[in-house]
Amino acid sequence: MNVISLLTPKVNVACLYEDFTVRQGLEKLRHYGYTAIPVLARDGRYLGTVSEGDFLWCLLDEKDNSLRAQEKLPLLHVLRPGFNPAVRVDVSLKELLDRALQQSFIPVVDDRGAFVGIVTRQNIIRKLTVLRTGDEGQAE
Repeated sequence: MNVISLLTPKVNVACLYEDFTVRQGLEKLRHYGYTAIPVLARDGRYLGTVSEGDFLWCLLDEKDNSLRAQEKLPLLHVLRPGFNPAVRVDVSLKELLDRALQQSFIPVVDDRGAFVGIVTRQNIIRKLTVLRTGDEGQAE
């Protein structure tokens, strides 16, 4: 199974950028209703993922958690190194499935580390169901 057939392309993925503030990140997370969202550098490199919990801990750790303070605090302040690591487009199915057991989405990068999209657990289950039943109409 090719990871590209499971990919939700970057253009269809809500992302945050490294130069966003904590407030901008929270607003975008809330707008989309996600619990986690990828963070990218402006040159397209994948930097990591932030979750609701990351924002919560940040707010609890800061002495001033007013809206004004959130507008000044850089998003990179809440980014956990190594959380939700990306896979390359040539990832094996076994590794992809192992990651899907732990993560609801898996970020995918090319050989330069540029973000190309995500593979969701839902897309993997849908594809495996199609392969098992042999009928794409049943998986919809």
